[in-house]
Amino acid sequence: MNIEYFISKRLFTAKEENNSYTKPILRIAILAIALSVAIMLLSVMVVTGFKNDISDKIIGFGSHITISSFSNNQSYETEPIKISDSLYSVVMENPEVKHISTFATKAGIIKTNDEILGVVLKGVSSNYDWTFFNNNLIAGKCFNVIDSVKTNQVLISENSANSLRLGVGDDLIMYFIQDPPRVRKFEVSGIYNTALSDFDKLYVMGDIKHIQSLNSWENNLVGGVEISINDFNNLDLVTKEIYDKIPYNLNALSIKEKTPQIFDWLSLQDINVRVILILMLIVGGINMVTALLILILERTKMIGLLKALGANDWTVRRVFLYSSLHLILKGLFWGNFIALGFAFLQKQFSIISLDPNIYYMNTVPINFAFTNIILLNIGTIIICYLILIIPSIIITKITPVKAIRFT
Repeated sequence: MNIEYFISKRLFTAKEENNSYTKPILRIAILAIALSVAIMLLSVMVVTGFKNDISDKIIGFGSHITISSFSNNQSYETEPIKISDSLYSVVMENPEVKHISTFATKAGIIKTNDEILGVVLKGVSSNYDWTFFNNNLIAGKCFNVIDSVKTNQVLISENSANSLRLGVGDDLIMYFIQDPPRVRKFEVSGIYNTALSDFDKLYVMGDIKHIQSLNSWENNLVGGVEISINDFNNLDLVTKEIYDKIPYNLNALSIKEKTPQIFDWLSLQDINVRVILILMLIVGGINMVTALLILILERTKMIGLLKALGANDWTVRRVFLYSSLHLILKGLFWGNFIALGFAFLQKQFSIISLDPNIYYMNTVPINFAFTNIILLNIGTIIICYLILIIPSIIITKITPVKAIRFT
């Protein structure tokens, strides 16, 4: 039997009248640990959820990797590249590649009787993955692109639909500034809302054959190739591997390279999480040190008796470290209960809403990454335990004679 653990357990099960003043202090220590753990867990779940949500939306508009012409063209008028079976085989031979499709973009102006709006028509091919837009569709449906037939249906954002006063099934006229100017008539097939306002205001999804026709391209000429991969953590490595294998006149860019300002901004959120974790660990550690000192002060006589009976300093210290660990585990339990309970309610019922124009989402996101939750709990236990070893040194200064006479 572990004698130190047995004695520490008896400290909490024994009923004594003279220790009533310490109970509120110990409860405060448990509450402090619980609140610290709850705040740390919620911070990690919210920030990782925020990063994942924003990343998924950016990737939904532009995929993980884009192959395009190697040029300095910064406009929305994509330059043509030739698609061949060899290019497809080079890309698909990479085991991380999940999906590949072609696209082209062209700037245009939508004009109605009362409104005018500048947009970018993004033409997609028949093998385009509509999962992202299906998940963000609020009216209508996504259209089908067929290789043999050109469709006039388009997908527009709710922001654009409200600005132009358009609904599902309405016609819209889009003007393309070129020589000579061109006009196309489209039908609204569906309306989407991703809450990513900068992108929602910009893109209209259509058939790539319209852009090929407007630019007088052949069927094997496209604006670029979009590639989806299995693991976002391998994005940089896969981008480099694809870049090394494609022809010299083509460029492969990851979504992080195409929109560096957004992903740099998301990376800054990690700093906020680290600051919160450090502050909460400091608060929890200070409260646990206080609780340990209170326990030692209350049990000074017991310390003297244990030493008089032959217990060494480390044995006595472990008794109180086990007692402190008991408080930490109680705090962890209630902290996890509070955090996971609130996170579940937020996930299911969206209790806290956000302004999408500022935060790019309608509600506070939650990411239940159980690996992060487990590591955070284990890390809290280890750090608090190590912190408590130092103040427990005070036990070595207590002599049996003075301790037994202590009142």
